[in-house]
Amino acid sequence: MAEQQLARNLSKRHVSMIALGGTIGTGLFLGAGDSIQKAGPAILLIYIITGFFIFAMMRALGELLVSDSSKPVFIDFMEEYLGPRAGFILGWTYWLGWIIIAMAELTAIGNYMHFWFPNTPIWIWEFAFLAILYFINVTAVEAFGETEFWFSMIKITAIIAMIVVGFVMATFQVKTSVGVTHFSTLWSHGLIAHHGHELLAAFQMAFFAFLGVEFVGITAAETKDPLETIPKAVNSIVVRILIFYIGALAAIMTIQPWSDYSGKMSPFVQVFSGIGIASAAGIINFVVLTAAASSLNSSLFTTGRMLYSLSEGQGPFSKLNKHAIPMRAINFSALLIGLVIILNYIFPNDAFSLVTATASATFLVIYGSLMITHLKFRQSKNYQKGKHYFRLPFAPYLNWLTIAFLFMIFMILLLTPATTITTLLAVVWFVVLYIISLMKIKK
Repeated sequence: MAEQQLARNLSKRHVSMIALGGTIGTGLFLGAGDSIQKAGPAILLIYIITGFFIFAMMRALGELLVSDSSKPVFIDFMEEYLGPRAGFILGWTYWLGWIIIAMAELTAIGNYMHFWFPNTPIWIWEFAFLAILYFINVTAVEAFGETEFWFSMIKITAIIAMIVVGFVMATFQVKTSVGVTHFSTLWSHGLIAHHGHELLAAFQMAFFAFLGVEFVGITAAETKDPLETIPKAVNSIVVRILIFYIGALAAIMTIQPWSDYSGKMSPFVQVFSGIGIASAAGIINFVVLTAAASSLNSSLFTTGRMLYSLSEGQGPFSKLNKHAIPMRAINFSALLIGLVIILNYIFPNDAFSLVTATASATFLVIYGSLMITHLKFRQSKNYQKGKHYFRLPFAPYLNWLTIAFLFMIFMILLLTPATTITTLLAVVWFVVLYIISLMKIKK
């Protein structure tokens, strides 16, 4: 019987937008206000530094993917080069992390829809969105790719609109509710907020804004012509960081002084409201709804492929349907994600913020492990005897610098009172999985 393989039906257009969608999320649309409050204009430098190391991680991932694009998910490289126990721990961590993130995003979707329909029960919207995105994911890989393409397009349009508005207003010195717009507004109110006391905290927020950028690695086994598509998608991340993050934040702080922004409200809403657009809250609510739906869509895709890969060719989740989609794995993941609809009756929505932060902290370990995996790959016979595609520059030095940067963020999380508990829970998470691996894996 021929070996089952995932279908290669994602086009260059799809992968390009998937890579872009992974770098733009609610962390920018909603969390940027808090970042600006903590760092001021210095947040631009923080995003550049963080973006540099994220790009280094993605270049390492890209080199691994093109070395063997037959692997369903990038966790398979970790299992090959770090051992089966590491593959088990990191694989299940990644799967569980995306399950929890999907639960939080589904809860957020219900809250966003409540903005327009306050009299409709939230659980109806949660069920409806989960059902629609589930149907898209089990229909065809192309359907997922097309949906993600348009989700990303909406996010891009909102950011480009912000950048254009900022440039035009500063050029023509348009008057707003807080004064006249000048390019000098960006720096005239100080370059660093609070004398730099919260700069380190802003680093962790910048990192979490990029969370999910590695998602393009999950699509490698279903990408047409991966040797061309993957490198192009990874390399374009630099431009996207500069345009969509640096450009948007610079525009926001040019239109209004950075000190005027509230950390409790989206700066996009504050900007559009300040220039007289009454429907600003509704527009941005639609954009963040799209970002949350995009994350949920990606979660269904990711968790299905991860569970398929973790099955190792055995058990009910190792089967593909006639469209070469791991439908049983997606079914099980969707059922777990759907539990949040029931749990929201029992627990307040804030109960998930603690668990979500714990899952996010584990991504630091996954990204660091990815850099170590790349180091092991460079030392392996596969690299020495194989063809060298899309190599990470300045390896192994850049690997160790990136690992040190990720460790710094982990320590910031550990030492910051607001995130100490969630970071310790992440450590407990790994300890529990390690104990399970001792019972499951003999070597």
